[in-house]
Parts: sequence; structure tokens; C-alpha cells
Amino acid sequence: MPTYLLQSQWTDQGIRNVKESVKRLDLGKKKLKEMGGEIKAFYLTTGPYDMLAIVDVLNDAVLAEYLLWLGSQGNIRTQTVRAFTEDEFRRIVGGLT
Repeated sequence: MPTYLLQSQWTDQGIRNVKESVKRLDLGKKKLKEMGGEIKAFYLTTGPYDMLAIVDVLNDAVLAEYLLWLGSQGNIRTQTVRAFTEDEFRRIVGGLT
């Protein structure tokens, strides 16, 4: 399954209700699992992003649906990047001509 990094920032609503964020994380994990994906790791971070999650999903369409659902909750804004494993990196570089 493809891996993605979800970089998140609180919205005003999300930070006002930060005490509910653990429940929201659990709900987000459950929702993604129902969609065939998984949150492999979650971090509270400092710097330009408040949180970082490493997720595996079946495909881009599943990711898009999940991100739309997540955004519609109104608590965070996300930026997402595709992440390649070390094995994928080795195959990609090994295929260069």
C-alpha cells in the first residue's frame, strides 16, 4: 500500500476544542481502518505543523475520500505528501538509466 505523510495544523475550532483531540484521533483511526487503510504512526510536532501522521492507504482515491472527510470535521487543515519506503527508493534509483 502507498504511504503518505499527513502534515496537519489546527484550525481555530480545533485548537479551541483541543481537549477532544484524542477522541478525534481515535475516530480518525477507526474511519481510515474502515476504508482499508491504517495510521501507522502519529506525532504531535513543533514547527510549522502541529501534527504528523504516517498512513498507508489502498490508493489515491481512498486517500482523497479520507482527507475530504477529515477536513469536513473542521478541526485541522492538512498537507499530504507521498512517502517512498527504502525498498521503493532502491528500486526507483536502481531503474535509472
